[in-house]
Amino acid sequence: MSTKRLLLVLFVTLQLAGCGGPRAVLGLGAATEQARPAASVPVYVATTRAQSDNLSLPFSAERSQTLNFARFDIDIPRNHVPGEVEKSGRLPDPARHFVARSYQQIAGRRQFVAQLDTALAQRPQREREIFIFVHGYNNNFADSVFRAAQLAHDYNVRAVTLHYAWPSGGALPLYVYDRDSTVVGRGGLAETIEIAALTKANRVILVGHSMGAYVVMEALRELAQTGRSHALRRLGGVVLAAPDIDTDAFQSQVRDIGDLPMPFAIVVSRRDRALSISRRIAGGHPRVGSGSDIALLQQKHITVLDASDVDGGSHNIFASSPALIAFAGQSGMLRRFIEDGDAGAGETMLADGGSAIEGAAALVVYLPSRILGTALAAGQR
Repeated sequence: MSTKRLLLVLFVTLQLAGCGGPRAVLGLGAATEQARPAASVPVYVATTRAQSDNLSLPFSAERSQTLNFARFDIDIPRNHVPGEVEKSGRLPDPARHFVARSYQQIAGRRQFVAQLDTALAQRPQREREIFIFVHGYNNNFADSVFRAAQLAHDYNVRAVTLHYAWPSGGALPLYVYDRDSTVVGRGGLAETIEIAALTKANRVILVGHSMGAYVVMEALRELAQTGRSHALRRLGGVVLAAPDIDTDAFQSQVRDIGDLPMPFAIVVSRRDRALSISRRIAGGHPRVGSGSDIALLQQKHITVLDASDVDGGSHNIFASSPALIAFAGQSGMLRRFIEDGDAGAGETMLADGGSAIEGAAALVVYLPSRILGTALAAGQR
């Protein structure tokens, strides 16, 4: 199949998977006091997107060799449905759409650290954490900053939200442009992790989606290979959701990083049609997010959350599944799996390392081999 035809199939697949729809605009100036939001989420931004004079998208698809910093306050509409990002390709209606209430440029690293520390100090001691979200392929700036706000709100993330925006082209045909942009983006994310490490946060959690997971792995690799392991040690957890990464490339990245930040979790789905197309574009090489080799991930001390049978198992399942969101809101178990890589006493451990979680449809958690071995040994005593 030709590349052109593959990209056409990718376009159709992503439309079916819910990754299409209008390109979001921020709507700065649209928010009013009359349109009372359900919530307003402060989102701090570090980005290697170039600055733009267009306030609907103040950061463009062009690449910047230096980091830019900002803060946005994102209003979430009162009709918001958990898992959705209600957006418009025109001036958004604050009563129905996500909208940016305010935008503040931040001059440089020192000022950015100071603002993050101020935000951390305003939170209770145990919530002085930083949540870094890295978006995936085919996102413009508004798409990704809205997604960061949606995740923080829907999952009730009790941390300061820091969004790292790498220069995605924000268009379905620009898959190759986005893949090349990950190379530009990895250095900026490595610097963003260093900045978070300089703050007074108790812990830094890093989440990457799709092609953004590749940016995450490359940033961790760069930190390890350039002697900046102090920043890696400040990471209190890494989650890769539907990682669009070749399995061989992933093994190479893990080898170069050395000791992965722990805990380390990956969300996979065998029903992820977007990753199936990505695999075909890559000549048939499997993607990590497809869950083709869970045993390999377990051997790397990685916890695997298999969402194949959760709400259709789509590419965006980690952000859009009502079941996962509701479950996370009513139980601390999912957070415990990600944070500690361990199961509660009431969970049934299967011989292959899988543990089915009731209340989240058919989510299955595969524990790392080292934990599984300990649990099985304890059960035999």
